[in-house]
Amino acid sequence: MKRSKSLILSLVTVMTATLGAAWVALPAYAAGPTATFVKVSDWGTGWEAKYTITNGGSSAVDGWSLGFDLPAGTTIGNYWEALLSSSGQRHTFSNRSWNGTIAPGGSVSFGFIGSGPGTPTTCQLNGADCAGPPQPTTPPPTTLPPTTMPPTPPPPTTMPPTTPPPTHELPAHILTGYWHNFDNPAVELRLRDVPTEYDVVAVAFAAATTTPGEVTFAVDPGLSASLGGYTDADFSADVQALKSQGRKVIVSVGGEAGRVAVDDAAAAVAFSDSVHALIQRYGFDGVDIDLENGLNPTYMAQALRSLRAKVGAGLVITMAPQTIDMQNPATSYFKLALDIKDIVTVVNTQYYNSGAMLGCDQRFAYSQGSVNFIVALACIQLEAGLRPDQVGLGLPAGPGAAGGGIVAPSVVNAALDCLTRGTHCGSFRPPRTYPGLRGAMTWSVNWDVTNGTTFAQTVGPHLDTLP
Repeated sequence: MKRSKSLILSLVTVMTATLGAAWVALPAYAAGPTATFVKVSDWGTGWEAKYTITNGGSSAVDGWSLGFDLPAGTTIGNYWEALLSSSGQRHTFSNRSWNGTIAPGGSVSFGFIGSGPGTPTTCQLNGADCAGPPQPTTPPPTTLPPTTMPPTPPPPTTMPPTTPPPTHELPAHILTGYWHNFDNPAVELRLRDVPTEYDVVAVAFAAATTTPGEVTFAVDPGLSASLGGYTDADFSADVQALKSQGRKVIVSVGGEAGRVAVDDAAAAVAFSDSVHALIQRYGFDGVDIDLENGLNPTYMAQALRSLRAKVGAGLVITMAPQTIDMQNPATSYFKLALDIKDIVTVVNTQYYNSGAMLGCDQRFAYSQGSVNFIVALACIQLEAGLRPDQVGLGLPAGPGAAGGGIVAPSVVNAALDCLTRGTHCGSFRPPRTYPGLRGAMTWSVNWDVTNGTTFAQTVGPHLDTLP
């Protein structure tokens, strides 16, 4: 997967013979680029930060450099949408090739992960104060202010929440599984027969039509024949049966052979409208994005936001990127996840069929099929902007389910423990623990049942023990 003007302030004061002053009109204030800092999230030992640079001037900004100091004991980890150079506790971020120009009234943002108690100080943007030039002094009033102070409103009695509220009425830790709407060597199942350990069932897959971005779904004729007759009406009834048990059923888009393309505004509209139609027809709770042949983060984000506007805040949005797609926050899948961080439910990265890859320490290539691989790769997302409750671990459900990276369910549990508790780790240990980690995903329910339901019966109960 990515991607001064000088201030001239003239003030003439004309003193009158009596108490008071007359002020001459001031020239217009010459605004310039400014930068604002916000701490997006804080989990105690670390935090995610975001700077937004806004061009308040009348001419374009061509290149930017933002520097600040951090107190001793506070460090920077992963970062995105900028380049970084550091000297001691002074850190300077500069633009990438694609975001250096800021039109008048425009803005760009970059982010990073901080560790420790401090926050940035002495911020400078292109050599000037990040807050911009000093504002003109407010002239004194021509009449004396009242001597009686206005009443002060009482402070709120309820403190704001310090952690994200529960979303979509799902458990704190969830098990997600894919259900096959096709025939293959795995056991065929009616949707109603999905084991109860699965909290979220992703129906695989909605298919592309000849209209770019549009998808459609119906029960596969081959599956129906294998099950002795299984109709769309049967399937719809099964969706409602699972929902009545408190589970969520979502429609997955893509898969290995999927060719759904959302590459422009018209395709984004077609995707949103067609998925919404499937939700209305079958009762799906949301959508899963499993596009293994690339995606455009800009238009997919547009499509998903449009869909959420239609469905409401209860829409479940999940993603199932390949491991390679979640290596760099600037690339497509990772960028999409961060761009829709305010509405995405969980990103279940596929930690299989991957070979060996670098982890968040960027020092070693970890081999798939191990606790080290799962933890070191999940650490990238956890340290680069996604909340722990938005990160899930995707693993195969035993033999037949994948070409590589198959692990025993006990290894999945060990990775969950390492990330949430700091126990049962391999040689790689993450920089901190993530108690809010959302859970695990498997490909697939059908392969799990084929292999004796070992994945669900081992990982499902273990999720209930996590902090």
